[in-house]
Amino acid sequence: MTRNPEIPEAWVGGTWALVLAGGEGSRLQALTTTPNGVIVPKQFCSLRRGPSLLTQSLIRAGAVAPIIQTCAVVAAQHRWWWELPLGSLPKENIYVQPENRGTAHGVLHALLRLEARDPRATVLMLPADHYIRHEGLFARSLRHIAELAARMDDAVYLLGADPERPDTELGYIVPAVRSHYKPARVLSFVERPDSVRVHGLLRAGALWNMFIVAGSVHALLDLYDHSHGSSVALMRTALGAKNHRALDHAALAAVYQQLPSVDFSRDILESRPRQLQVLGVPPCGWNDLGTPKRVVDTLHQFPAELTRVDAAPLPSAALSLADQYRRLSRDNNSTEVL
Repeated sequence: MTRNPEIPEAWVGGTWALVLAGGEGSRLQALTTTPNGVIVPKQFCSLRRGPSLLTQSLIRAGAVAPIIQTCAVVAAQHRWWWELPLGSLPKENIYVQPENRGTAHGVLHALLRLEARDPRATVLMLPADHYIRHEGLFARSLRHIAELAARMDDAVYLLGADPERPDTELGYIVPAVRSHYKPARVLSFVERPDSVRVHGLLRAGALWNMFIVAGSVHALLDLYDHSHGSSVALMRTALGAKNHRALDHAALAAVYQQLPSVDFSRDILESRPRQLQVLGVPPCGWNDLGTPKRVVDTLHQFPAELTRVDAAPLPSAALSLADQYRRLSRDNNSTEVL
């Protein structure tokens, strides 16, 4: 690998971590709405009293990339919440979406910016709303797929977790072979199946989609060519290809106004299974904190923490989900949360 003199301390051809933190968290609003009616997106909340989910994701990203090569996708309307936790990142590593047009366009925005900086980059994408009980064990899987993607620059790798129960709110990946040690071809990819289909997927050996993706920047951009090439062309023109710092914010905002809302899992990954490989993750206590029920299920693993009142959330967290759940339960509104 060689250094790009335009990017101090960043390696051309290195691994970049991309934390996805631009969502609204609408399914979790029963828990993330303060008594004053302020809705705090979940990535800026802590699960219990501690750092925010976003901050924990940035720490997790350190398993594969240094801070100079850690990036985040955020939304302009959330600036109040993300400026502090992202203060350690270089400014050019923060990709601000002028509007929310779905995860696919947030990812596309970041990939094109990264391509301009490092055309040989390997990218590992991490959502900012996960809970991991055994972080050290999980970090091994992150490093594993990052290394695979660095060696095979035409493949895209996913992580999958062993399902603990049927769940129609998660995505499922059916691998050709289930393994915690070697990646397998993806036979099919289904986002949020109905209750009938989910049981068939479990019988077929499907894994939960963790929405953790690794690949070369070009392999990831190739996923869009099948049906979203026009969006790629529009955004590439707005962003410019020669200088990643010379961003025309007005042009980017104009492009976002033209874009439909596109989901990365459902509309991009699900349509391209032949380009995907999946690696099963050893049991590490993973949970996607995307719904109130999954948050409450996770909190119930820590009963002692739910009664603590001697500490406030750390500065990086705007709200404690445990505190919110306790407040709603005390007010006899716990059924609304579930």
